[in-house]
Amino acid sequence: MADRLYLDHAATTPTLDVARAAVAEGMTRWANPSSPHAEGRAARAALERARGEIAAAYGWRGETLLTSGASESLAIALGRSVVERRVLLATEHDAAIRAAPDAVMLAVDATGWPLSAGLDAALAAPGRAIVAVQWANSETGVRQPLRALAEPIHAAGALLLVDAAQMPAGAQHDLADLADFVVVSGHKRGGPPGIGALLVRDLATLTPVGGQERGYRAGTENLPGALGFAAALAVPEDIARYAALREKLDDAIARSGGEAVAAGVTRHPAIGAYRMRGLAAATQLVRFDMAGIAVSAGSACSSGSMKPSHVLTAMGWSAEATREVIRVSFGRATTEADIDRFVAAWRSIARSVQAFAA
Repeated sequence: MADRLYLDHAATTPTLDVARAAVAEGMTRWANPSSPHAEGRAARAALERARGEIAAAYGWRGETLLTSGASESLAIALGRSVVERRVLLATEHDAAIRAAPDAVMLAVDATGWPLSAGLDAALAAPGRAIVAVQWANSETGVRQPLRALAEPIHAAGALLLVDAAQMPAGAQHDLADLADFVVVSGHKRGGPPGIGALLVRDLATLTPVGGQERGYRAGTENLPGALGFAAALAVPEDIARYAALREKLDDAIARSGGEAVAAGVTRHPAIGAYRMRGLAAATQLVRFDMAGIAVSAGSACSSGSMKPSHVLTAMGWSAEATREVIRVSFGRATTEADIDRFVAAWRSIARSVQAFAA
């Protein structure tokens, strides 16, 4: 669609040309990578190269299990890790909450960081635990202090699962030293949908089920998807440019009477959440869409829900306030002119709210 502005990259970002080409090339390698004949061995070699490239992009030194995406990776880690207890931050993604319905939920403060007393109590309970933490919250962009959290978690003998689906490759250089499991996703980084990975430090901490992926996931391997994911990760993302764009947007929203969620807190450089007082997020989305701008309210998995955001609620926001928050997220092609266009639309919509209230 001509003249559309897409600012919902945290939901999914456009597939890069190199990733599409890699997927197309993978389609020519039609043999099953698990087959023993020459065609199967050639497909297997290509799959293993892609696996290695995905691991290297994230600086991972352990095992890499290819999955269908972040939701499946979370389900595997939370459902089959060798633990007695599961612990989640109250702000975790819906997919993690669905995967661990019996989990202990850790309260967070107004910044979205877990309260230390709650974490200490959860770690002190009997039985080995796995603690799931989003590297950057998909709704607010709030980044967790992974090193500060990893230290007490590992000291208690627990495992740390990092949901890094929103993480640009290379943004967390010490991830391999901190996490026991890491969840990554292809379509968030310019790869195709339907491919992701679970990075595992020690396979002994995960229960096998037989089949492919070293016996930890059944099903024919998605070679085209793996090739596309690896190709996308080879195209660097300019994290400093993202951060400058979000700083520009934060400042403009504040000067326009809006409110940035968790302003002043360390956040994902390409994700911001903003409140426009007096206008429901659902109405804002329609107004922005009519202006040719695509944004969202919360994560894509829950943006159609009428319920208040569980993330903002956990951070102490009122139900009314949560319903006035939208999310804006950038990708490789986002420019300063795009931010200017969005801000102009924001101000126009906000003025109409003020005029109606008068």
